[in-house]
Amino acid sequence: MKIMTGIDLHSNNALCGLMDENGKRILHKKLPCDLPAILKVLEPYKTQIAQVAVESTYNWYWLVDGLEDHGYPVVLANPARMHQYDGLKHTDDVSDAYFLCELMRLGILPTSHLYHRQTRPVRDLLRRRMLLVQLRTSLILSFKSLNERTLGQRVPLARVKAMSIEEAQARFTAPADQLLSGEQIGLMGHLQESITKIEKHIVEATKEWKIFQRVQDVPGIGKILGLTIALETGDPQRFADAGHFASYCRCVKSIRQSNSKKKGENNRKCGNRYLAWAYVEAAHFACQHDAPCRRYYDRKKQKTNPVIATKALACKLAKASWHVMHDDAPYDARRVFGGGPA
Repeated sequence: MKIMTGIDLHSNNALCGLMDENGKRILHKKLPCDLPAILKVLEPYKTQIAQVAVESTYNWYWLVDGLEDHGYPVVLANPARMHQYDGLKHTDDVSDAYFLCELMRLGILPTSHLYHRQTRPVRDLLRRRMLLVQLRTSLILSFKSLNERTLGQRVPLARVKAMSIEEAQARFTAPADQLLSGEQIGLMGHLQESITKIEKHIVEATKEWKIFQRVQDVPGIGKILGLTIALETGDPQRFADAGHFASYCRCVKSIRQSNSKKKGENNRKCGNRYLAWAYVEAAHFACQHDAPCRRYYDRKKQKTNPVIATKALACKLAKASWHVMHDDAPYDARRVFGGGPA
């Protein structure tokens, strides 16, 4: 008899529920976030377990990898696509775990993509790089603001990046301002060193990736944006077509209509926020350096506004990127924007 296992994973505990193929509940147990404890509960049923579904928002790596290493067939449930009956009077972790089992038993459990565990740390490292860049940017803006507020001077960005601690401190007379400016410049330098180390490691780890090399052919996409797109996309074959990929990149309008009338919006945040950022940035760069992209942007801007035009161009670039990565084909502007000179 087949057994379905649902695990509702939280930050400090995991509720494990088991159900047979006829819908009979076998057992449920609240366990600590400890792999041996979970394996101990599952061990008596290992030969009968057909599938293990884990529902989690962020802390699933250790559990999914551990279960796979011990031979369990594991899937990651997609919480955004699972909705229990709204009329239920009472729900808790037990009912959530058995709900996972019920969906598996019926063969309708919506699942999320399990990113390859060998590449996953590199992707997460790139995400941390973005955090460090944001911190460095906040320090730069704070230093520039200190100069404008205290001295009435605007310091160019290039000069801020090249400035030494002594030079920054010499600009001010108040000891507090000298201390603050020196610490800000020092922290900028430390952050830049860390960012450079991270970039070097990521480039070395992905230099042989075909999709990383291919996606840089798309206008507006350089090394960092190419790394972001390649690592966040993973295997492009997991997307059915370019439209699904553009939707995952949050480049598709979210709207709910009835009788040709707008009734509201659906989940605008459904998708990957890092890819959404990457393609908007790519659209800005493409407008500056690629003539077909600029013409398309200008036409859209005349009909709408700059924000919508940028998003429309980002959608075009996302779809082009999917074809380039999926088909391992060169970028062709005529296929993206229609006939005429590329």
